Amino acid sequence: MSVRWETEGLQTVGIVCLVIMFLKLMHLLGLIDITETDSSDSDLELSTVRHQPEGLDQLQAQTKFTRKELQSLYRGFKNECPSGLVDEETFKSIYAQFFPQGDATTYAHFLFNAFDINRNGSIRFEDFVIGLSVLLRGSVTEKLNWAFNLYDINKDGYITKEEMLAIMKSIYDMMGRYTYPCVRDDAPSEHVDKFFQKMDRNRDGVVTIEEFIETCQKVTLLHRI
Repeated sequence: MSVRWETEGLQTVGIVCLVIMFLKLMHLLGLIDITETDSSDSDLELSTVRHQPEGLDQLQAQTKFTRKELQSLYRGFKNECPSGLVDEETFKSIYAQFFPQGDATTYAHFLFNAFDINRNGSIRFEDFVIGLSVLLRGSVTEKLNWAFNLYDINKDGYITKEEMLAIMKSIYDMMGRYTYPCVRDDAPSEHVDKFFQKMDRNRDGVVTIEEFIETCQKVTLLHRI
């Protein structure tokens, strides 16, 4: 494997992969092209949806999107999800279209859970756009918090080796035969071991949010020197 894996660690790859995947998902949903909207459409169109999202003012305060961007994002979301909600199977089917060479099911499951803030089995427009705002326009710390939540599968505030191995394997499964260089069977375990060597500073077998953010920020600073 390349030196970059050894020096930057798994956390960087995960974050980059996360952002790229969501840019692709935005494109599929028709959300990537933020266009001007007619001034008469001053609020979200709510008449035909089962779930009615929060008002524009509240969403604008919670995100780093403009009012017109939110209007455009909502139209794209509603076109693909008329009910106003995305369940896990729909989310997986959308994601799978980009990875016909692999199996994106498990990674999409983890990603869905990271977006499903209320843990009710569906993603609302609010959940989607708040997460998207963090990924695209959030601070480094905000993005790292989001990534930690993704890796912390059972949401207990710690990343275990088992959780990180599950994430790593799901990424390789998703990439399938296009993974380059070719991946050995023990490669995911090796990457997890390197991840914990860097992250688990007190050697207690788990990574906390503080350890995760501190190590990632130090790595980022080192690469800027």
